[in-house]
Amino acid sequence: MPTPPLAGSTTGPTALRPLIDTVLTALQEGARRRDGPLPVGGPDTVTTHMRTALDPVIPEHGTGPHHALATLIGALTEGAADPADPLCAAHLHTPPLALATAADLAASALNPSMDSWDQAPAASTLEADITAALAAEIYPHHTHPDALITTGGTEANQLALLLARERHGPTLQTITGTNAHHSITRAAWLLGLPAPLTVPAPDGTIDLNALNDTLTRHQEHGPLLVTATAGTTDTGQIDHLTAIADLCDTHGAELHIDAAYGGPLLLSPTHRHKINGLDRAHSVTLDLHKLGWQPASAGILAVPDQHYLHPLHHHAPYLNADDDTQAGLPDLLGRSLRTTRRPDALKIAVTLQALGRTGLADLIDRTCTAAHHLADLITKTPTLDLYDRPTITTVLFRPTGADDHTVATIRRTLLTRGHAVLGRTRTHGHLWLKATLLNPHTTPDDLQKLLDLVTHLTTELTEATELTETAETAGTTETAETTETTESSTHR
Repeated sequence: MPTPPLAGSTTGPTALRPLIDTVLTALQEGARRRDGPLPVGGPDTVTTHMRTALDPVIPEHGTGPHHALATLIGALTEGAADPADPLCAAHLHTPPLALATAADLAASALNPSMDSWDQAPAASTLEADITAALAAEIYPHHTHPDALITTGGTEANQLALLLARERHGPTLQTITGTNAHHSITRAAWLLGLPAPLTVPAPDGTIDLNALNDTLTRHQEHGPLLVTATAGTTDTGQIDHLTAIADLCDTHGAELHIDAAYGGPLLLSPTHRHKINGLDRAHSVTLDLHKLGWQPASAGILAVPDQHYLHPLHHHAPYLNADDDTQAGLPDLLGRSLRTTRRPDALKIAVTLQALGRTGLADLIDRTCTAAHHLADLITKTPTLDLYDRPTITTVLFRPTGADDHTVATIRRTLLTRGHAVLGRTRTHGHLWLKATLLNPHTTPDDLQKLLDLVTHLTTELTEATELTETAETAGTTETAETTETTESSTHR
């Protein structure tokens, strides 16, 4: 077998072009075979199909690039949950833009590693300018804001707590709401910090009175860091950011805002007011692989001043020797806790250039409008209950009068049949179906189809339960009559 060609240099594109054609064909054919938002049959069926395509995992002799690409990508696509399908609406799992995906291909082909300038000469400049521009969007009134690119909200939240710990020491006490993302508690554990103090969020947002009481009780005991959320994963609600920032100022606490979901609302003149107060945080998490339509990963941690990032500086002579740095080679090691990392800034930069502010605002506005339309449809459907009007693009609903077991069964049945992907969340004492809309191409007809699937399945399950109960009742009656007959015969 000849030596496989490489992706880079002047010969790489020639080698890639026919392979990409094979990939695109496999993606298209796999999606056609799936013919829906996810594969039919559930875990056992999907596992069997994927393992059949993969067998043997490591063959003695290779099958060749086109066969391997067609077989495995086709099988993976056929067994995928497709976020580009309007009925795939469970999670903060975005359908990536084609142009961002194309840019990601270039990043993979060039393969710059963002840990030293000599591995990423142009990419280091691109990343520096993109992060500075995004930081300026979040902190428009600060002179030297900065941002780091992360693998997502979890890593960004961990970095935020790490930087706060480095400013204040290991006794730093985190205060968070019951609505916070689980990564906050995990970050505190990972960093050896005290377990977070949790304040209630009975309406889906942090209770301000409870937060004030907690801050009052603990402000003399050591440094405090409040973490607020702009777009919760359960309901999509946004904490009262300005009021929380005021409380932090009053009690001498720092503030971190997890805006992984809601942060991109900054780019929409229609919706940016929902995150007023974001610029008062000591750090902000943002995810552009949510309401930014980027292929994962594209996380951001922003800070109001570059010096906040100084604790991340690290020295490894083979990557950032002092004399190289003094000679003008950029030192990249302080830009992440990771060493090798991809140039995720490229796809973000391409998207910003291609769409501009108005293009991204249009995508955000379309998606938020779709969520409100879904809420309207639910309100008009007498057999469905709406939890609340959407704050961003998350809509919770459930069949009227259904118990939690039925709600869970509806969701799993839709998954197994390959009809729809809905999430689930528990709030206000009930289990709710969750639609997280991130597809700007979703139409009112798509939304009605989603609700029809739920209502029809609810009727089906209800009728099946009634038949079972009738059969059980009939069986009990028949048993009783048989017993009575037997007893009568015995008495005779």
